[in-house]
Amino acid sequence: MLSTDLADLKAYMADNPGAVIEDVARERKVSPRAVIEALPSSMARMSGGEHFAAAMQDIAEWGEVTLIVHTEDAIFEFTGAVPAGEVGRGYFNLVQPKGLHGHLRHERCTAVAFVERPFMGKISAFVAFVNADSGIMFKVFVGRDETRALRADQLLRFRQLADRIAAQPMA
Repeated sequence: MLSTDLADLKAYMADNPGAVIEDVARERKVSPRAVIEALPSSMARMSGGEHFAAAMQDIAEWGEVTLIVHTEDAIFEFTGAVPAGEVGRGYFNLVQPKGLHGHLRHERCTAVAFVERPFMGKISAFVAFVNADSGIMFKVFVGRDETRALRADQLLRFRQLADRIAAQPMA
């Protein structure tokens, strides 16, 4: 990306921090990772993908969250607890028979991003798992309480996880 394009993207995200990342990426012909990286530094931190399993294990202890997979053709949302997982046969396997389960290609994760920004008039916080193509594999959003505020316990866990793994240099 040219430095003028990067400066323009950074200015756009500073003025529109709640813009849908995937929409901005498509409209500006950049990767979702570039959009996250263009957010003001106070809103986004990133660590290397080698922290995928540790992040997922921590998230499994948060309780009810919303996991979103956003593709060109659909936006899938799952609200509930993310199950614990384990690495085996080349995948990070979510080990529960019902609800959210499956097999994640964790080795394609090159970054774990922690984003805390305004969205639709409220503060949101999510962990984005970024793949080798600079796309977003999926996002896990901090849950909300009955007043629609971010759950304080989960927000604390989110920030602690970001402090722990985003403080480490990217591999």
